[in-house]
Amino acid sequence: MEHNIDRRKMISAIALFYAIALLIRYLTNKTELLSGVSNSFVVIILQGAGPALGAFIALKLFRIKMKMSLNGNFKNLLVPLSVYWLLPALLIGLVAWVTKGTFPVIAVFTVLIYGMLEEIGWRGFLQQLLAPLPRFISLLIITVLWFVWHLNFELNQSNVIFFFILLFGSWGIGLVADKTNSLLAVAAFHSLNNFFTDLDPQKVVLLMVLVIIWVISIIYRHRLEKIDYKLIT
Repeated sequence: MEHNIDRRKMISAIALFYAIALLIRYLTNKTELLSGVSNSFVVIILQGAGPALGAFIALKLFRIKMKMSLNGNFKNLLVPLSVYWLLPALLIGLVAWVTKGTFPVIAVFTVLIYGMLEEIGWRGFLQQLLAPLPRFISLLIITVLWFVWHLNFELNQSNVIFFFILLFGSWGIGLVADKTNSLLAVAAFHSLNNFFTDLDPQKVVLLMVLVIIWVISIIYRHRLEKIDYKLIT
């Protein structure tokens, strides 16, 4: 498999990826396709599966190798799994247990898996293929495609704000992708918006704790990489 592809191949791969992502999104969100599925968590996961499915098919058909992986730059898969998935599941679960008497582990991991399925497409596939373009152009293309994928075209203030949230998210999650190369990490950052749709003081504190821990872990890992590089050279 090759890492660098020509422009025509890149455009064809992106077009195929996006056509599949849009089709799956439309079928799972705008039709009765999933009406017979009783498990709400399964429905949520299927609604976010389009970008991942489109990416996998395009990667296979055009013989492109995805550079991102689950562990990314972390030498041990257990590290990003613990920091970016098990930690938020534990903290969010504990807060829910104290405040509501429930421990929503399945709900938390459903959100994380949903984020993973999206990020396989947006960062794992699309950001990689658009990397040769100027950074802002790449971010803008990803944001526009990501926005349209949500199939919400009402011209109102809420959607304008949502567009800029996606633009900021494309920039921020893109940085996480560049620094960690880990799908687990980008899925976690992606899921923050879904975890904290409505904020109260407790959730704000929890959000800040998670972001601080995650940012510190990224900085620490980046410094370790520099040290390893100096030792090698």
